Amino acid sequence: MRRSWYRAGLLVFCMVGTAVLAWEHPERGSALRADLMDAARPLAEYAFGASVVFVVDDLRVHGGAAFGNLRPVRPSGAEIGARDLTPAARRRIDPAFWDGPQMQVLFSRGAGGWFAAQYAIGATDVWWADPAFCPEWGAVIPEFC
Repeated sequence: MRRSWYRAGLLVFCMVGTAVLAWEHPERGSALRADLMDAARPLAEYAFGASVVFVVDDLRVHGGAAFGNLRPVRPSGAEIGARDLTPAARRRIDPAFWDGPQMQVLFSRGAGGWFAAQYAIGATDVWWADPAFCPEWGAVIPEFC
Protein backbone atom coordinates (compact mmCIF):
# COMPACT_ATOMS: atom_id res chain seq x y z
CA MET A 1 0.00 0.00 0.00
CA ARG A 2 2.79 2.42 0.92
CA ARG A 3 4.50 1.75 -2.40
CA SER A 4 1.37 2.68 -4.40
CA TRP A 5 1.12 6.04 -2.56
CA TYR A 6 4.77 6.67 -3.34
CA ARG A 7 4.23 5.90 -7.02
CA ALA A 8 1.12 8.11 -7.17
CA GLY A 9 3.01 10.96 -5.50
CA LEU A 10 5.94 10.55 -7.86
CA LEU A 11 3.61 10.54 -10.85
CA VAL A 12 1.93 13.77 -9.70
CA PHE A 13 5.33 15.36 -9.02
CA CYS A 14 6.55 14.42 -12.51
CA MET A 15 3.39 15.74 -14.16
CA VAL A 16 3.54 19.04 -12.27
CA GLY A 17 7.30 19.32 -12.79
CA THR A 18 6.88 18.77 -16.52
CA ALA A 19 4.14 21.40 -16.70
CA VAL A 20 6.30 23.92 -14.88
CA LEU A 21 9.17 23.29 -17.26
CA ALA A 22 6.95 23.77 -20.31
CA TRP A 23 7.35 27.55 -20.34
CA GLU A 24 10.13 30.06 -19.85
CA HIS A 25 10.20 33.17 -17.70
CA PRO A 26 11.81 35.96 -19.76
CA GLU A 27 14.49 37.67 -17.70
CA ARG A 28 14.38 41.35 -16.81
CA GLY A 29 16.15 43.30 -19.54
CA SER A 30 15.65 40.62 -22.20
CA ALA A 31 14.32 41.53 -25.65
CA LEU A 32 11.46 39.04 -25.26
CA ARG A 33 10.30 40.60 -22.00
CA ALA A 34 10.54 44.09 -23.50
CA ASP A 35 8.47 43.00 -26.52
CA LEU A 36 5.73 41.61 -24.27
CA MET A 37 5.65 44.70 -22.06
CA ASP A 38 5.52 46.90 -25.18
CA ALA A 39 2.49 44.90 -26.36
CA ALA A 40 0.65 45.45 -23.04
CA ARG A 41 1.71 49.05 -22.39
CA PRO A 42 -0.70 50.84 -24.79
CA LEU A 43 -3.65 49.07 -23.16
CA ALA A 44 -2.60 50.15 -19.68
CA GLU A 45 -1.79 53.69 -20.80
CA TYR A 46 -5.20 53.97 -22.46
CA ALA A 47 -6.82 52.92 -19.19
CA PHE A 48 -4.67 55.11 -16.93
CA GLY A 49 -3.94 58.06 -19.18
CA ALA A 50 -0.19 58.39 -18.77
CA SER A 51 3.06 56.47 -19.01
CA VAL A 52 3.31 53.18 -17.14
CA VAL A 53 5.89 50.53 -16.44
CA PHE A 54 5.07 47.08 -15.11
CA VAL A 55 5.84 45.17 -11.98
CA VAL A 56 5.84 41.62 -13.33
CA ASP A 57 4.23 39.17 -10.93
CA ASP A 58 4.24 36.30 -13.44
CA LEU A 59 5.33 36.03 -17.06
CA ARG A 60 5.30 32.75 -18.95
CA VAL A 61 6.18 32.12 -22.58
CA HIS A 62 5.99 28.97 -24.64
CA GLY A 63 6.29 29.10 -28.42
CA GLY A 64 3.92 31.74 -29.75
CA ALA A 65 1.84 32.03 -26.58
CA ALA A 66 2.42 33.95 -23.37
CA PHE A 67 0.63 34.82 -20.13
CA GLY A 68 1.38 37.87 -18.01
CA ASN A 69 0.16 38.92 -14.60
CA LEU A 70 1.27 42.54 -14.42
CA ARG A 71 0.84 45.52 -12.15
CA PRO A 72 1.12 48.87 -13.92
CA VAL A 73 2.81 51.67 -11.95
CA ARG A 74 4.08 55.09 -12.93
CA PRO A 75 7.71 55.26 -14.14
CA SER A 76 8.51 56.95 -10.81
CA GLY A 77 7.19 53.86 -9.03
CA ALA A 78 4.03 55.63 -7.84
CA GLU A 79 1.05 53.34 -7.43
CA ILE A 80 -1.95 53.62 -9.74
CA GLY A 81 -5.50 53.61 -8.41
CA ALA A 82 -9.13 54.03 -9.45
CA ARG A 83 -8.74 57.83 -9.50
CA ASP A 84 -6.26 57.38 -12.37
CA LEU A 85 -8.76 55.72 -14.71
CA THR A 86 -9.46 57.80 -17.78
CA PRO A 87 -13.07 58.71 -18.63
CA ALA A 88 -12.93 56.25 -21.53
CA ALA A 89 -11.73 53.47 -19.23
CA ARG A 90 -14.43 54.29 -16.68
CA ARG A 91 -17.01 53.40 -19.35
CA ARG A 92 -15.50 49.89 -19.49
CA ILE A 93 -14.26 49.47 -15.91
CA ASP A 94 -16.52 50.23 -12.96
CA PRO A 95 -14.16 51.24 -10.12
CA ALA A 96 -16.70 49.91 -7.62
CA PHE A 97 -16.24 46.41 -9.07
CA TRP A 98 -12.57 46.07 -9.79
CA ASP A 99 -9.64 44.59 -7.96
CA GLY A 100 -7.10 47.35 -8.47
CA PRO A 101 -4.90 48.01 -11.46
CA GLN A 102 -3.66 44.41 -11.76
CA MET A 103 -3.63 43.33 -15.40
CA GLN A 104 -3.70 39.83 -16.86
CA VAL A 105 -2.82 39.34 -20.51
CA LEU A 106 -2.86 36.41 -22.91
CA PHE A 107 -0.35 37.26 -25.63
CA SER A 108 0.08 35.76 -29.09
CA ARG A 109 2.94 36.12 -31.51
CA GLY A 110 1.96 37.02 -35.04
CA ALA A 111 3.84 38.07 -38.15
CA GLY A 112 4.30 41.58 -36.71
CA GLY A 113 5.47 40.40 -33.30
CA TRP A 114 3.71 40.00 -29.96
CA PHE A 115 0.22 41.38 -29.29
CA ALA A 116 -2.28 41.21 -26.44
CA ALA A 117 -4.97 38.86 -27.71
CA GLN A 118 -7.05 38.93 -24.49
CA TYR A 119 -6.67 41.06 -21.39
CA ALA A 120 -8.41 42.48 -18.36
CA ILE A 121 -7.56 45.21 -15.88
CA GLY A 122 -8.85 44.87 -12.33
CA ALA A 123 -10.58 41.55 -12.91
CA THR A 124 -12.34 40.10 -9.88
CA ASP A 125 -12.35 36.58 -11.33
CA VAL A 126 -9.90 34.21 -12.99
CA TRP A 127 -11.22 34.84 -16.49
CA TRP A 128 -8.24 33.14 -18.18
CA ALA A 129 -9.32 29.80 -16.63
CA ASP A 130 -11.98 29.49 -19.34
CA PRO A 131 -11.41 26.19 -21.21
CA ALA A 132 -11.83 28.08 -24.49
CA PHE A 133 -8.31 29.50 -23.95
CA CYS A 134 -6.69 26.08 -23.50
CA PRO A 135 -6.06 25.17 -27.16
CA GLU A 136 -3.89 28.25 -27.72
CA TRP A 137 -2.58 29.11 -24.25
CA GLY A 138 -2.72 25.78 -22.39
CA ALA A 139 1.08 25.50 -22.23
CA VAL A 140 1.32 28.77 -20.26
CA ILE A 141 -1.75 28.25 -18.06
CA PRO A 142 -1.63 24.46 -17.49
CA GLU A 143 -3.10 24.72 -13.98
CA PHE A 144 -6.39 25.68 -15.66
CA CYS A 145 -6.29 23.41 -18.71
